[in-house]
Amino acid sequence: MKVDVLALGMLSAIRRALEYISIHRGRDLSLWQIPRDDPATWRMIQQADTVGVFQIESRAQMSMLPRLKPKCFYDLVIEIAIVRPGPIQGQMVHPYLRRRQGLESVDYPSEEVAHILKRTLGVPIFQEQVIELAMVAGGFTAGEADQLRRALGAWKKKGQLEVFRERLYAGMIRRGYKAEFAEQIFNQILGFGEYGFPESHSASFALLAYASAWLKCHEPAAFYCALLNSQPMGFYAPAQLVQDARRHGIEVRPVSINHSLIECSLEPSGTDLALRLGLQMVKGLNRQAAARLVAARDQGNFTDVENLAQRAGLGKSDLAALARAGALAELTGNRHTALWAAQGIQTPPAILKNTPTHETAPSLHAPTEAENLLADYATLGLTLGRHPLSLLRPKLENLRLHTAISLKTRHSGAHVRYAGLVTIRQRPGSANGTVFLTMEDETGIVNTIVWPSQVARFRREVTQGMLLEVRGQWQIESGVYYLVAGFIRDISYMLGKLEVNSRDFH
Repeated sequence: MKVDVLALGMLSAIRRALEYISIHRGRDLSLWQIPRDDPATWRMIQQADTVGVFQIESRAQMSMLPRLKPKCFYDLVIEIAIVRPGPIQGQMVHPYLRRRQGLESVDYPSEEVAHILKRTLGVPIFQEQVIELAMVAGGFTAGEADQLRRALGAWKKKGQLEVFRERLYAGMIRRGYKAEFAEQIFNQILGFGEYGFPESHSASFALLAYASAWLKCHEPAAFYCALLNSQPMGFYAPAQLVQDARRHGIEVRPVSINHSLIECSLEPSGTDLALRLGLQMVKGLNRQAAARLVAARDQGNFTDVENLAQRAGLGKSDLAALARAGALAELTGNRHTALWAAQGIQTPPAILKNTPTHETAPSLHAPTEAENLLADYATLGLTLGRHPLSLLRPKLENLRLHTAISLKTRHSGAHVRYAGLVTIRQRPGSANGTVFLTMEDETGIVNTIVWPSQVARFRREVTQGMLLEVRGQWQIESGVYYLVAGFIRDISYMLGKLEVNSRDFH
């Protein structure tokens, strides 16, 4: 028996979200009490609105969801297992989708095989099915099947599986199965050598996938707050999570020395909840200093920077970090005056600790919108101001570059030009050198496919570019939208000193 004990960040996120619901909604929920088979949750999943949702948030999963259209728990079990190197390499994905959509009939060579594969429409998707097929159709003994299981567990070592080929072929032919069926089954076994899921593993993950999807659908403020407080995890950096939260109508409030806790928190907002960014988001702020700040604030709000420094025992570096992050705005008006005030704080002798000093602050110009945006990314890794590409939109329009939302109006096969920030790069081993880029602008996300020939041609742009112009063919397939790159140009120079927080997966 093999037991995996996994420290999953999503378990922490779900626990936090349920705690927030209890505190702010007065509704006590456990994982097991989350309503089953909720229609709104399934609709959201089918539309691939799954940023932040456990296991089904990747580009590949989002591409599969509108095709497979999960509508019950077991569909989600299959969804999680089928987007794996094993089923992909074993060429099981497209046959399953065609059969699910009624485009291909399902034939079984025997009743024994039908018993094993009926629940997955004749396609072996789980490791257990492969083992059962070897025993039932190939005549493997229990000991031989266990050896096959061990070989499947030695991922990417196909040589260990080749030793079973002759034994499997001979057993299947002896039992009346055709050579074509034997070849198909062995190729699928080879696919599982690239990593496939046991059914029980996928079912466990599906439980967390559904729970996190339900939270996003019905308690989005609690969901995003919990995700931000459980970082690092998942595909998306806080910048992308906050953008997605705001696209879903969640009010996100800035870091504030008079309102923020150490972690992100929820605050009343009319009949709903707003998400307040926590002090932990401020780069360069010592966590112990943040704890002292929160403790000192229990005696009342801070009135000015000097009052903050004295009561919370903050040094110049902590004050400067808060000032640059815009967290002192309510005391000073803007970042420039806040930083001036922070730099002017002196540590007085002990005898003068309770004797405030007052200076007239100089008249400093307020930072521009672009300066605030640059400072946001430098100090928080995200911005609550306008998206960076909103500021560049006039220039991008002059270059006739589309937004994500305008691409949705184009027909499949159209040749388009798009510009977006690269937030995720992926080069999965099962894709034979193809690179998948997740790109973002102020209106949404565009998934871009770069075939190996184009990766070789535009390697520097693909691997290093922050803001890319992509020209290519717009494709729509079963409700899935993507851009196939034909030409790529790095236009990151337009961002100036901006550093956008992204996560790359290879």
